[in-house]
Amino acid sequence: MPAETERPLRKTPGQTVGPFFAYGTEYPKMHQVVHPFSPGAIVLGGTVFDGAGAPIPDAMVEIWAPDADGTVSRARGAFRRDDHTFTGFGRSFTTDEGHYEFWTRDAGASGRSAPFYACIVYARGLPDKLHTRIYLPDDEQALAADPLLQSLAPEERATLVATRTADGGLRHDLRLQGEGETVFLVF
Repeated sequence: MPAETERPLRKTPGQTVGPFFAYGTEYPKMHQVVHPFSPGAIVLGGTVFDGAGAPIPDAMVEIWAPDADGTVSRARGAFRRDDHTFTGFGRSFTTDEGHYEFWTRDAGASGRSAPFYACIVYARGLPDKLHTRIYLPDDEQALAADPLLQSLAPEERATLVATRTADGGLRHDLRLQGEGETVFLVF
């Protein structure tokens, strides 16, 4: 019997991490890291944009941060909100206009870093989730001393710092590509 010729194997197409379906990722009050009427509660929100500048209507954003005093939450409750406990973790789907929103508190400082929210973005067309940070804008000295921010050019740094809104909340848009692209971290 003649030996079969080996044919080179072709790569299969990569799988993307979206669009998202509520099954398995959605749970009640998932965007409420704190109850909206608890002391110090603020809204952190923004829009997720694609490379062409269009809002992404089917992305999912997750945040995690220590409490305002820098305490890392060890409490159970990420999936069972009790309206009293700060869990530090939240998840938000974007609206049809690409908007995400969380009820949370200002993140506290931990270590040498300026206060920030760790942020993960999942969206259609991405081969993996994207990690970034959302820094609080209030302490210029802490921002100037932050090791990650120090390593970036000024225009890159600006993509990681939120804007304080008139009502005390935070606004931060996430741009996945193109002009003003958010700096994403490699893990």
